[in-house]
Amino acid sequence: MTHSLHPAAQKGFSSAAELYQQVRPDYPQEVVNWLKEDLELNAHSNVVDLGAGTGKFLTYLKQITPHITAVEPVTEMLEQLKIVHPEVQTIQAKSDQIPLNSASIDAVLCAQSFHWFSNIETLNEIHQILKPNGHLGLIWNQRDEQVDWVKALTNVLLPIEKDTPRYHSGQWKQVFENQFLFQLESTQVFSHVQAGTVENVVSKRLLSTSFIAAMPENEQLKLKQQFEQIIFEYTGKQPQDEIDFPYVTYAYNFKKLEA
Repeated sequence: MTHSLHPAAQKGFSSAAELYQQVRPDYPQEVVNWLKEDLELNAHSNVVDLGAGTGKFLTYLKQITPHITAVEPVTEMLEQLKIVHPEVQTIQAKSDQIPLNSASIDAVLCAQSFHWFSNIETLNEIHQILKPNGHLGLIWNQRDEQVDWVKALTNVLLPIEKDTPRYHSGQWKQVFENQFLFQLESTQVFSHVQAGTVENVVSKRLLSTSFIAAMPENEQLKLKQQFEQIIFEYTGKQPQDEIDFPYVTYAYNFKKLEA
């Protein structure tokens, strides 16, 4: 069974690929140590960035190994990735159809992506291409909703995300129930901020969210104004003022089990 892309991913990420590359937050530098220590990666490791998007996570993988393959199904996202990381090998493919040799990969990383393809077919495919004792690393940046204005923004987003797959729903975890392919070894949590103007790191960043990017342009503009109004009400900051957007990064290390 081959899973098709969720409409929000196909439409939203196709139309907003350039915006995604420009405004999405990076990851905390501590993830490099996580990759080395928890996922046991080194300069000789063969790694797959699955659902690589525009390549936001490649910066961290490249600090460890040059042997990277970026796998991404959306053409426009892959084009942005190639602009920023022209030396990285790329494959346009879906998560359950990865054209790589069995037992050839030391680790598969899914950064901000696994919730889109958290199905048993994908787990089987990842298990197949991983070497014995290989690792599956899942990592997500999440808005820190303990901050009042961040929570206010979330309250606007929740009613409009509908059935769009999201990390915070926890539904992605269900695929790990009653399976004998992977075992959770460790979980790490990091904090960091994205610094920039209100327009870039708040309103435009939220416009790059899949289900918003798939909306008509006039609806997006109304939401942009709403986001900026919330920031002004809570902080007094205008769209061109500098702000720190707080994030919490969750990193999960799964190890391949042998049959």
